[in-house]
Amino acid sequence: MTIKLTENEILDEFRASDALLEGHFILSSGRHSAQYLQCARVLMDPARGARLAGALVAKLPDAIRDAIDIVVSPAMGGVIAGHEMGRALGKEAIFLERPEGTFELRRGFRLEPGQKVLMMEDVVTTGLSSREAMKAIALAGGEVIAAGALVDRSNGAARFDVPFFPLIALEVPSYADNEVPAELAAIPTTKPGSRKA
Repeated sequence: MTIKLTENEILDEFRASDALLEGHFILSSGRHSAQYLQCARVLMDPARGARLAGALVAKLPDAIRDAIDIVVSPAMGGVIAGHEMGRALGKEAIFLERPEGTFELRRGFRLEPGQKVLMMEDVVTTGLSSREAMKAIALAGGEVIAAGALVDRSNGAARFDVPFFPLIALEVPSYADNEVPAELAAIPTTKPGSRKA
């Protein structure tokens, strides 16, 4: 299923779900930000999740879309985004977990040797989780042929060895511990991410 959405229509989906938060957030990467995009809120409406996944499928080149065998996403944040991409592509969707700190397939999930994988995230900030997920997919026998995300908030810094297709790129500054502006440092921190910094 493909759907054409403009950038403003995509942003309207996030605004309508109160998914863009303001405050002082410590991201899963450990960096600080004055804004946090809570994709779980935008994905809590199945119809909205389906529209966004359909819009991302529409951005994939035909050759990549046709080659995908399965969608794999890292838990927790990527699970729903990956499931919706699987539905939009008409492919199975499974997820990785980190019970001991390293991503792995569990729950009876497995990949066939050489199976072509779309690795799907909700939000990419530094790309660290995505790269860790791709390594786990390769160790499980899959071949990642593309990475996708609902949101790229890396400001263009996330780099992968495969083509990367975000639905939308948001330029939201983030700061290392020693770079936090005084006005942001004055606000109590919140850790909304799914990974310990």
